[in-house]
Amino acid sequence: MLDLFRTFFQIGLFTFGGGYAMIPLIEQKVVDEKHWVGHDELVDLIAVAQSCPGIFAVNISIFIGYKRKGVRGAFVSTLGACLPSFIIILLIAFAFLQFRDNPWVEKFFKGLRSAVVALIAAPVFRMAKSARINRYNVWIPILATFAIWLLGVSPVYIILIAGLGGYAYGQYLRD
Repeated sequence: MLDLFRTFFQIGLFTFGGGYAMIPLIEQKVVDEKHWVGHDELVDLIAVAQSCPGIFAVNISIFIGYKRKGVRGAFVSTLGACLPSFIIILLIAFAFLQFRDNPWVEKFFKGLRSAVVALIAAPVFRMAKSARINRYNVWIPILATFAIWLLGVSPVYIILIAGLGGYAYGQYLRD
């Protein structure tokens, strides 16, 4: 249990930019180092975590914690993932008013934003490879991205349509 808490505490502590920025660190810790889940299973967990209501990072920690140690493992891993953010935000809230106009702090966060984009982009390409995205089906994620980004379609509808489309395709292949 301590290892589960410590692992997700480290993930939570060293992740900036939200849940998706955690993916490389989650992959490194729980797949490559700990071997708690495989690469394909992580891709499936990411899809389920993204599809469920709630915070992505919490959902992922719940799934992996539950797989390892049941309900107590889910609780411990979630606490580990959330506690660093809670502590850091508390400290920032206390100090923010004093430093918010500091040019160094402003430049630091501008630089951090660029790094977060890279942290999100890298696992997208790895996930595309694991999901077997190729030249024949690459239109699906591209169309979904443009529907959300340009047309303002709710991701909920994209998830529902993709799920129904996958089910229909699976039925078609079975017949």
